[in-house]
Amino acid sequence: MIDHTGFTVSDLARSKAFYLQTLAALGYTIRLEFPQAIGFGDDHAASGDDPGGDFWISQGDPATPRTHLAFRARSEAEVAAFHAAALAAGGSDNGGPGLRPHYHPHYYAAFVLDPDGYNIEAVFHEGVAP
Repeated sequence: MIDHTGFTVSDLARSKAFYLQTLAALGYTIRLEFPQAIGFGDDHAASGDDPGGDFWISQGDPATPRTHLAFRARSEAEVAAFHAAALAAGGSDNGGPGLRPHYHPHYYAAFVLDPDGYNIEAVFHEGVAP
């Protein structure tokens, strides 16, 4: 449904370092970079995917109120790795890895606030049929 999305960030270099380390845990790398914007994409991108990536950060004033964005993980281990990487990169804990059964019985996620206060999440939906 959504091809790409992104955030405006107050310090592009700081956010680049944060997201490069954090999203590596989910198999994301920089796919395209401009002086004022950076696109991240999954290493496992398929034919027809945007070659610039599906998550962008760009220099600017952060949105108010801050937005929430969930990244898909392929396992509970990836969720934990995302959380650990984000904290090591300077993020703030906003909910450690674990089940969130109030969403559904198999909702496994972790939440972190990025350097600008955006609430980012990694989520894995084990055993949920499409």
